[in-house]
Amino acid sequence: MTRICVTGASGRAGRATVAELLAHGYDVLATDVALPSADLGVPVLRADLTDYGQTVEVLGDDVEAVVHLANIPAPGLRPPVTTFTANTAMNYHVFDAATRLGLRRVVWASSETTLGLPFDTPPRYAPVDEDHYPYPTTSYALSKVTGETLAEQFAAWSGIPFVGLRFSNILGPDEYALFPERAWKDPQQRKWNLWGYIDQRDAAMACRLALEADVEGSGAYIIAAADTVMDRPSADLLREVYPDTPLTRDIGEYDTLLAIDRAREVLGFTPRHSWRRHVSSPAAGPAG
Repeated sequence: MTRICVTGASGRAGRATVAELLAHGYDVLATDVALPSADLGVPVLRADLTDYGQTVEVLGDDVEAVVHLANIPAPGLRPPVTTFTANTAMNYHVFDAATRLGLRRVVWASSETTLGLPFDTPPRYAPVDEDHYPYPTTSYALSKVTGETLAEQFAAWSGIPFVGLRFSNILGPDEYALFPERAWKDPQQRKWNLWGYIDQRDAAMACRLALEADVEGSGAYIIAAADTVMDRPSADLLREVYPDTPLTRDIGEYDTLLAIDRAREVLGFTPRHSWRRHVSSPAAGPAG
């Protein structure tokens, strides 16, 4: 079995990714700076990836590829300087160690924030795609833009494929029940990422597909659900909240405004999960 190291294994995306890889026959080495609150099905090796020596030790343990999810996961959780320096250090250490050790692939968590989030300034167009990059507005987003630049250079130096996943807001079924109160009543509440999200199970699937896809060099792909969090048509939302932002193509009634076409084409990523299977909405139809 191929041995994959999953960093940040105790986090939401990490836990789901460990489960996804185990279900598909991979041997998983899970690591995090903190131990998880629940059993992941494999032991979790504690390691601080801001320490280069610990990073090399983890990735040198018969690992063939890495899914690197360990970072401060959002702006505002730490002081901006801490977020930028910690994330950049972790990314550099993992990328450098992976190339020195000859891993066959690096999959890592970039972010939708590289595209201009929060959209206090209206997006130039919608659906927002990979060409809206780079537009960092926070130190967190800047750490991810820096990571994508690092990945591009390490891939060129080493010949190892680097796949960055620009995850939208990662959510699960427990959060979907909150949408009527926290999203539907006021579209302004979720405009910051064009009402996007990604189910944690689909985020994990994207990680696995990124390990398996026939790719070269370095690429970064938007990973979002096929729909928005809202029970209103996407085009109507855009016209109300961002009236000067043009739609560049026709979209389905509830289609995402974060374009996932490139991830579908290159990685084979097609989201399988939606809040609409968990929560009923008079406008969007019954759960199912």
